[in-house]
Amino acid sequence: MRRLRISAANLGPNRFHQARTVSWLISMPRLCSKSSTCRSESGNRTYIFSVLWVIIVYSPVAHWVWGGGWLAELGVMDFAGGLVVHTTAGVSALVVATMLGRRRGHPQHDRPAHNPGLTMAGTAMLWVGWFGFNAGSALAADANAGMALLVTHVAAATAALTWMFAQWFHHGKPTLVGIATGTIAGLATITPASGYVGPVGALVIGFAAGVVCYVMAHIVQRVLKLDDSLDVFAVHGVGGMLGILLTSFFAATVLGGLGLDGSMGHQLWVQAVGVGATAVWSGVLTWLILLFVKVVLGLGVSEDEEARGLDISDHGERGYDL
Repeated sequence: MRRLRISAANLGPNRFHQARTVSWLISMPRLCSKSSTCRSESGNRTYIFSVLWVIIVYSPVAHWVWGGGWLAELGVMDFAGGLVVHTTAGVSALVVATMLGRRRGHPQHDRPAHNPGLTMAGTAMLWVGWFGFNAGSALAADANAGMALLVTHVAAATAALTWMFAQWFHHGKPTLVGIATGTIAGLATITPASGYVGPVGALVIGFAAGVVCYVMAHIVQRVLKLDDSLDVFAVHGVGGMLGILLTSFFAATVLGGLGLDGSMGHQLWVQAVGVGATAVWSGVLTWLILLFVKVVLGLGVSEDEEARGLDISDHGERGYDL
């Protein structure tokens, strides 16, 4: 009996690209919904929103950038998903948070993470997993994949330290949750640039992520008073868009990158067009999807359900019973 042999060579890069895309499809709707923590049930509303969002918002943008669509023809550089993943999810999360409104007492009586240790453990797993997303986007085990892994690590570590010092200066003490949030900001921001920039670019991008995403998180939560529970827009949305724009500079060979087809100014314009188109598409269509869900099932939960907690109202069990 002949034994079927499966390897990277006979699967081909398209199969790996498909597997990677499916993994993002699983993650992104949940990322959008994380901005609504404690205010929206995890049942039918979330399922319907997720299916519609993947089809209407995510898939067209993925085609524009990675499927030979108009942004690819324009020359947009998005190695692993700054537009396709982080901008779409981040902008959509902001729309979700706006339409659902704030939790009771927010932002005056905000509730901190209940277990910083678990938060850091999850961040560590995500950090390692991100190597697969960014380095895996090279679709080969080669030098490009190795550099993508290296710059991902450098940017994440730099952003984590930058966020820590920013929080230390701003609030008088650093926190574990802040370090974890800074790490994710660095990972999201380096994602579109990871296959194009070198270590120097990664250092600058990581530093910019730590500063810009920290400031934006403060603006969203304290100035605009929008209840984006996990700072999805400030970290993923702003980080992804920032990374797209900074790719225009640090992909240049003079700054240690792999090179640009044209000038930095031209590439910056191309990248900005991609950011604008993706943000508008994601925001408008997410708003329309939520309007549909609101008409069919309604949005959010009652005040009583929010007070009791979604563990009880949705699942009939407690996360902790002390």
